[in-house]
Amino acid sequence: MDYVEVARAETERGDVVLRRRTSDTAPDVLELRVNGVFVMDTLETTSEIELAAQALDLVEQPRSVLIGGLGLGFTLQRVLADPRVERAVVVEIEEPLIQWMRDGTVPHGPAVLADTRATVVNADIAMAIAEARSTYDLVLLDVDNGPGYLVHEANEAVYEEEFLRRCHDLLSPGGVLVVWSANPAPDLLEALRAAFGAAEEQAHDVLLQDRPEKYHLYLARR
Repeated sequence: MDYVEVARAETERGDVVLRRRTSDTAPDVLELRVNGVFVMDTLETTSEIELAAQALDLVEQPRSVLIGGLGLGFTLQRVLADPRVERAVVVEIEEPLIQWMRDGTVPHGPAVLADTRATVVNADIAMAIAEARSTYDLVLLDVDNGPGYLVHEANEAVYEEEFLRRCHDLLSPGGVLVVWSANPAPDLLEALRAAFGAAEEQAHDVLLQDRPEKYHLYLARR
């Protein structure tokens, strides 16, 4: 396995690194790491794409969608593939990720961000939610891999009742909040129920490096 660093940036939260991974079976894979922790790559996109599709099916008319976390753009790409979506706002705290998507460092990035329905905001998701004035039919939170796997300690607030109540207030009637987690998160489910009155957990099968895994959707409807 060979690695070549493609881009690196120092931010307030540490190192953000994009590197190319080459092997006999996968000759050209971009891999994203934050503070040395693997976040995602361009090979294993099953969870982002399938879970976004599942979330979109929860709302009859997901005209306006808010996405927490840009990553390498696969969640946004799947959302924009839905013809019902008229507006998609993505909040991403790491400005280098936005730049690498825009300038083609991530090859599919310019095409995704060229869609006129898409707006990318460089901000902390907790602050963006607190200050938001628009309403949304669907809010997708894929900030990291769930409360048991935080890329940044500050993300802990995303899984707490106060933040979830604010998400509730931003949803249009019948709108849905969906939070993704790689592991069961009973405290998150309890916080969602406190904020919304009711919530549920769904487990979905995905493939990661050809291994069957289960990802969890935690969802609540206004």
